[in-house]
Amino acid sequence: MTAPSFIKMHGLGNDFVVIDVRRTPVPIDQGQARAIADRRTGVGCDQLIIIEPPANGLADVTMRIRNADGNEVESCGNAARCIAAMIMQEKGTDHAVIDTEAGLLDAEALGQGLIAVDMGEARLDWRDIPLAEAVDTLHLNIEAGVLKNPVAVGMGNPHAVFFVDDALEVPLEDLGPVVEHHALFPQFTNVEAAQVISESEIRLRVWERGVGITRACGTGACATLVAANRRGLTGRTAEVVLDGGRIRIEWLPDNHVLMTGPAAISFTGTLDPSLLA
Repeated sequence: MTAPSFIKMHGLGNDFVVIDVRRTPVPIDQGQARAIADRRTGVGCDQLIIIEPPANGLADVTMRIRNADGNEVESCGNAARCIAAMIMQEKGTDHAVIDTEAGLLDAEALGQGLIAVDMGEARLDWRDIPLAEAVDTLHLNIEAGVLKNPVAVGMGNPHAVFFVDDALEVPLEDLGPVVEHHALFPQFTNVEAAQVISESEIRLRVWERGVGITRACGTGACATLVAANRRGLTGRTAEVVLDGGRIRIEWLPDNHVLMTGPAAISFTGTLDPSLLA
């Protein structure tokens, strides 16, 4: 097998190994994805991103996402910005459309290294998140240590947003996996510990399902702004401060969520065939 090339990218420290298979198919299963994502023996990443030819005639590419545990997931906001930036550079334009399991994502370059992505509609009904039973998604009866009474939001993937007094004091490495595997979430869930600083600023830390604590999570930031506004804690636009930096989130009147932030390339390389054995 010819060793496939890859690009290492990140959005605010949420890092990805990107493999482009549009011209040469490279089948990658769960175990191989986990091997590539391993930070000691592989390349190392939070998510493995596979770029395929567009299945939808409106899209430039199809983006498939595997978390560090190898499982395929529906959506990743920081990866969407990175792939959009890559495709825009390739096309020589300031616009790109990415097809994902969560739907079409429309992206635009705003200058100064910022990419805006329409992440689609916030999903607020229990069936669409999804949850295991009919409940009030604004107040879930879930408690894990200091994490209590979360809001459930779907952004193509499920989120449980907890509002806390101090996000930095939450032992997320201990409580995150407890909530991730709660029975109310049949597909497991991402977990957000959110501290509202003001009506326009939120401090956020995220436990991502299948990954662990990450420096940034785009869909998590989107879900948190939606949850905060539903609780009456913020307006419909806010700066979300993550461990890796700031991202701007706007919940539009049509229920779509607009995310604006940077994307960056770290390095390029080729995978040793042993990682795909």
